Amino acid sequence: MKYNQNRRIFRTFYAATASMTLLTGFTSLAAEQDASDAMTPAQVQNEVSIGQEEMREETGLQDDSGSEETTWEPVWGFTDMVEEVQADAVDDTKTAAVDARKAYLKKVEEEKKAAQEAARLAAQKAAEKAAKEAEEAKQAAAVSASASEQELLAALIFCEAGNQPYEGQVAVGAVVMNRVRSGSFPDTITDVIYQSGQFTPAMTGWLDSVLASDGYTDSAVQAAADALAGSNPVGDCLYFSTGGGGYQLGDHFFR
Repeated sequence: MKYNQNRRIFRTFYAATASMTLLTGFTSLAAEQDASDAMTPAQVQNEVSIGQEEMREETGLQDDSGSEETTWEPVWGFTDMVEEVQADAVDDTKTAAVDARKAYLKKVEEEKKAAQEAARLAAQKAAEKAAKEAEEAKQAAAVSASASEQELLAALIFCEAGNQPYEGQVAVGAVVMNRVRSGSFPDTITDVIYQSGQFTPAMTGWLDSVLASDGYTDSAVQAAADALAGSNPVGDCLYFSTGGGGYQLGDHFFR
């Protein structure tokens, strides 16, 4: 225990001495040297004896009595103490470096997660915006129609595409709606369908016969409703026929 106490005393003394040396530039040591130069030989010898005794009592130095000259051997080595202090400083530096690296890696990971979350939110926002715009476009394309107009459109769809796939039926209704919105044709469903020279069932009277007998199918009614709501598998096509070029859907070509 005394050994450990002596080590603490020396480490404190060592740190204090180093600090005072750096701050004062050996000023106090020079002053003591001047004072020693002014002493007589006897006084110097007396001071040395007193200093050795005090050092022995305070730091644990041992007196090897028995030889002609008295020598003082330290209980522990000064070099070992210096090396220990240096080792502690190196360990502290390494620990600080490890802690700094961990903090840096943690910061990088947090920034990476934040960037990923921002990208996810941006993608989600873009998807929501696209869906909203699509819905708005569909609503803008929708045309309000009376029950009689919807029945008329359903009858035309039945006459023109009753034997076609459901998408082909919606496509015929979409052509009628494209004409209503185009500005190059009449602006009502009834006028578009009965426009002279446009739809064969209207010219032959078949359309009126189907309409009068409610001869159209439920599929044609649903296709008419979807076309009125904005469904459009053929884009801005204004015509369809059973031959020629264009986008083919079932037996019809749309252009």
